Amino acid sequence: METRNVPTPSAGTAAFAPEPHRPAPHVPPRTLRARRRRPAVLAMAVALIAAGGLGGAALYTSSGQRIAVLALARDVPMGQIVTADDLVVAHIAGDPVLRPLDARDRTRTIGMRATTDLRRGALLLKADVTTAPVLQPDQQTVGLAAKRTQLPATRLQPGLQVLVVSTPDAKGDQAGAGRAPETIAAVVVTVGRVDTDGSQVVDVAVPSADGPRLAFWVSSGRFQVILAPRAGAAASAPAPEPSASGTAAGNGSTGSVPPPAGTPSGRATGSPKSGTGGGT
Repeated sequence: METRNVPTPSAGTAAFAPEPHRPAPHVPPRTLRARRRRPAVLAMAVALIAAGGLGGAALYTSSGQRIAVLALARDVPMGQIVTADDLVVAHIAGDPVLRPLDARDRTRTIGMRATTDLRRGALLLKADVTTAPVLQPDQQTVGLAAKRTQLPATRLQPGLQVLVVSTPDAKGDQAGAGRAPETIAAVVVTVGRVDTDGSQVVDVAVPSADGPRLAFWVSSGRFQVILAPRAGAAASAPAPEPSASGTAAGNGSTGSVPPPAGTPSGRATGSPKSGTGGGT
């Protein structure tokens, strides 16, 4: 039997005592923690799937919704007025990229002009029509720098038909004093702002052949803008009856009053030689 000698602690030396036993902290196993997290993850996945399904259903519903819009029933050339026969109502799926005119704008669209060549079957956009006159391929735009006295008192508006009359100097154009003044028919395109001195710039559309001539009138400043007669006004107005008395001698005014009985038709009434004018 083996014998061991254990040294006896001397005086003043602390006796060696073993440390008390401490229990280790309880750590749940990994499998248990995974089981506790799994229901939350599953709930989040279910919520995401549900949200994705609802979003897809909403997108499908919005893309499948059909709206009534305006389309072209036949070709409409640029500048032509859109009529009721030119339009048709089409039903298409709503798309934020396409912005055609709504079918409720049909009444407002009729009477407007096409800004470009419109093709049959195409959707009608807002930029395809306008209320302003459109310049035709055989027309030119000329700006009229007019004074207040060169324009009519009626306010000019785009689309209004006017006549530009040449008013040359009578002293410088004595040869053409007996001729009728030159006139160019035009359509008002744009009306500028009135300046402080009352002058105003008005853009008019004229045939290409008349553009340079009108520009020359504008450069000289000798022109007058008058309103064109309305359609049918000339036909409805009664024609003036021809005067039987002719032109009064010496004053250049036409005799509009018929001569008294017994007066020859070739004489002017009121002449001192006729004996019928003035007091009797």
